[in-house]
Amino acid sequence: MPMTQASPPLVSVATVVRGDVSLTWREIVSVARNGAPLELSEQIWQRIESARAIVDGLVARGERAYGISTGLGALCDVLLEGPQLAELSRNTLLSHACGVGEPLPDEQTRAIICVAINNYAHGYSGISPGVVRALLALLNLGITPLVPRDGSVGYLTHMAHVGVALLGLGEVRWGGRIISASDALQTAQLPPLVLGAKDGLSLVNGTPCMTGLTSLALADAYNLVEWADCIGAMSFEALGGQIAAFDAQVLALKPHPGMQQVGENLRALLANSEVVEGFKGIRTQDALSIRSIPQVHGACRDQLEHAARQVDLELAGATDNPLVLSTPEGYRVVSQANPHGESVAMAADLLAIALVELGGIAERRLDRLVNPLVSGLPPFLVAHPGVNSGMMIAQYVAASHAGENRQLAQPAVVENFVTSALQEDHLSMGTGAALKLLRVIENTTRILAIEYLLAAQAFEFLKARRFGDGTALAWQRLRVVVPPYEQDRWLAPDISKAVEVLRGRA
Repeated sequence: MPMTQASPPLVSVATVVRGDVSLTWREIVSVARNGAPLELSEQIWQRIESARAIVDGLVARGERAYGISTGLGALCDVLLEGPQLAELSRNTLLSHACGVGEPLPDEQTRAIICVAINNYAHGYSGISPGVVRALLALLNLGITPLVPRDGSVGYLTHMAHVGVALLGLGEVRWGGRIISASDALQTAQLPPLVLGAKDGLSLVNGTPCMTGLTSLALADAYNLVEWADCIGAMSFEALGGQIAAFDAQVLALKPHPGMQQVGENLRALLANSEVVEGFKGIRTQDALSIRSIPQVHGACRDQLEHAARQVDLELAGATDNPLVLSTPEGYRVVSQANPHGESVAMAADLLAIALVELGGIAERRLDRLVNPLVSGLPPFLVAHPGVNSGMMIAQYVAASHAGENRQLAQPAVVENFVTSALQEDHLSMGTGAALKLLRVIENTTRILAIEYLLAAQAFEFLKARRFGDGTALAWQRLRVVVPPYEQDRWLAPDISKAVEVLRGRA
């Protein structure tokens, strides 16, 4: 918990080495968000080179293989040869780099690149080792291509924009400045890539986009579920919750793992609370948003664990098409559907629904805090209501975010479209699912930040008694950056500061 038993920290600048075992989502976050250098072991380079030798042999013998010596998608029966193979790779990047919208934040693009490198490290893609070295250089030098946010039905466009940057096209962000990719490559003494057969296809293929974005979302979601327990405990305490609802023996009768963890967290946060003790027996039972915190928060935690397993399994898999198997002496080139991201898409959609619920129950709790008909506290948590509106409109903001979250809860994976002239007629929409999940996380963070502000303000009216061991620490933590609300003031900065506390930045 943020205030009592801290989760293992994600922040690390230690070098991440991709060896025999795939990177995990936590290692993706360490590289993408925290700037940890990424290296590949010598054995991984041997895998990459062996797979490349298979591709080079196919080209030398003039054999037919999808995307290596043929066109792409519905053009898979068009046979190419000679200089056309390298030209196909370059043209693949140029034609696929058609994303639209604002650029992704740097950490999101870095996560995508990191997952792509991890995919090539399995040794089944057949990509040129020089392309992988160039991608590693972008990550480790902090050169981040500007990749448009929108336009993917699962894969293709985002990595195409990364790829054209390696050709010296487009723009990158480096050292806080936006410059041309060609200038960045020249300054960093990185020659523009000269692509070979299959390089373009391997760059745009697979599930690195949805998997990288979902890895970042997992880190944020793990942080949010810890804070949700802490802030929910504060609201429970401020509203005079009946602690019997969190009884360990009772909760054990419904043995969902997340529910048991939340119950344990709540009991630790509220331990030794004179406020909770003083409210015992004032009502037979609380409203569901108060007494069902273990059940609802616990269910969210269980879906988070499921999503994390799915992402780590995806990272452990080879997601290119075609895949090159075995050795240059005895090989197979297999066209298949591993780039289809159904597992990650479903996981991202399910996690989004869980976080919508986490924010939804938080909004119901904070609404009770400002309502004197049910709170037993001053209207809108201000000492002199009437001349002061207090926290009234903060609840409106939370309701707005909760409303948008309900719209975003619609699963992306169930949408389907036909692309590439019927060749790709079932799509995961996994990148859209991941981007939607990140938006839900942003909204839910703000809802919880508002609940945090309101619960801390409610504590100001109850502080004659001792608060719980964990809730008291949480109250004091917010008071470092946000003072009590004694009369109306500009409230937007308070919400922003509470958000920064939840994100670990204040």
